[in-house]
Amino acid sequence: MELLQNSVITLSVIPFIPFLLVYFISIALKKDKKKSFLLAMDVTTLFLLLSVSALFNIIFQNNFGFYLFLLIILIAAGLIGGAQNRLKGKVDGKRLFRAVWRLSFLLMSIGYLVFMFVGLIQYISQVV
Repeated sequence: MELLQNSVITLSVIPFIPFLLVYFISIALKKDKKKSFLLAMDVTTLFLLLSVSALFNIIFQNNFGFYLFLLIILIAAGLIGGAQNRLKGKVDGKRLFRAVWRLSFLLMSIGYLVFMFVGLIQYISQVV
């Protein structure tokens, strides 16, 4: 159990490692680069969510980060689902989940870079 916990923590701190692992393993097994890339995005989103939440908590010194990003994801799902309902008259759950999850990957990747930069600046300014 401790090995699993340590593995998740390590992969969350450096979320590009699970992306690369899943991408290259999937290419070796499936030989389809596009599907491998999408699968790697899907897997990495979870690690990015954990990492960005932790960085948010450290930078702003609170424990609300995970819930805030979960709330943002749920709001995005509601907005995209509402748009689907207006355009097509029904909501396709599978497409909705996939769209929200991949949009989350994009936003969490940007958030990871921004929060890492801000956290690094905060750390350097405290040390100096």
